Amino acid sequence: SLHLTTTLGYGPRYLHSTGQLHKGGPNRGVFLELTGEGDEDLQIPGKGYGFDTLKGAQDIGDFKALRKHRRRVLRINVGKDVDKGLALVQRAVSEALESL
Repeated sequence: SLHLTTTLGYGPRYLHSTGQLHKGGPNRGVFLELTGEGDEDLQIPGKGYGFDTLKGAQDIGDFKALRKHRRRVLRINVGKDVDKGLALVQRAVSEALESL
């Protein structure tokens, strides 16, 4: 264990509830934004775009907000096969931790 304080949020609007904590105060956080893609971009009635497009725009906005405040952030899109994508991320993190 690395004995690190961790928070977890889910989106869209990832920074909505914790944004003041993450964007303000001392620059001590390291942020990992995991995103995925839906199978179908279900259209929002009356709009020219779908829910997957909206979700993607919101997670990019959160990423940019963290970068604007000079936070250390990495955004990884795990694609449409979330289980496979997360397994690849888990393997990469495990290998990185083993090398410490």
